[in-house]
Amino acid sequence: MKRLLLVLTAAIALVALTLTGCSGPRLLNSVTLNPDRATSITRNLAYGELERQRLDLYRPEGAGPHPVLVYFHGGGWEWGSKEEYAFVGKRFAAEGYLVAMVNYRLTPEGAWPVFMEDVAASIAWVHDHAAEYGGDPDRLYTAGHSAGGYNAVMVAVAPEFLGAYGKSTDIVRGVAGISGPYDFLPLDVASSKATFGKAPDLEATQPVNRVTADAPPMILLYGQKDDVVLQRNIDSMERALNEAGVRVERVIYPEADHADTVIAIAWPRRLPVVEDITRFFDSLD
Repeated sequence: MKRLLLVLTAAIALVALTLTGCSGPRLLNSVTLNPDRATSITRNLAYGELERQRLDLYRPEGAGPHPVLVYFHGGGWEWGSKEEYAFVGKRFAAEGYLVAMVNYRLTPEGAWPVFMEDVAASIAWVHDHAAEYGGDPDRLYTAGHSAGGYNAVMVAVAPEFLGAYGKSTDIVRGVAGISGPYDFLPLDVASSKATFGKAPDLEATQPVNRVTADAPPMILLYGQKDDVVLQRNIDSMERALNEAGVRVERVIYPEADHADTVIAIAWPRRLPVVEDITRFFDSLD
């Protein structure tokens, strides 16, 4: 047992070092001690006609109706896939959620606003079809880590995206932004320049500038040692939501960095990320 724990600890450490590349999430899928190996998975459901417009549904045990979580992977809008983050689908399915793990178009093809169109299209599809898979469309939540956290938050505060699919932001009951960027002008890194550099109105690409009283409740989670997404993003977004009278909860993990907050979904003993998110969503019922 001691040797097993050492091996697993080493594997998790390796993930922390490699999570900025594609191998990290895949490694998490391999080493995670998921309690939900029997979770039913329906793969590659089409929410559009293009190759990247696909999602996987992770279905928990029981007839439901289950609350629904639409999750967006990170990767700086340039890389990542739903398959690499299977551990997220399995973990939240174990908590009783019908989980949609979404692929969306990536930069350069998916540069602003294309990836947001995919984000909205996927949520609209899930809202329309969740009941067919045991989900409750009236309890639909969004979440994501890093760039995926931006996606989950932005679609909830910029009504034009869901509006293009005949939906209102009212269908999103709550949002969990995990280490996401919400206030990052001027563009100062290659990924954000490639993704947002041709936007006609850069200010409108910032979630912090789009908040109104109509935004759904949000929980913003962040590792204080994050050197990828600066804490000003969390501070500004929390302030904007408070000023608009929107319920917001801020959770700061003092010893965590950017990767730790998503690693903890695979390995909950590291940080209570899953516990904090599910507690917040449960409080909205």
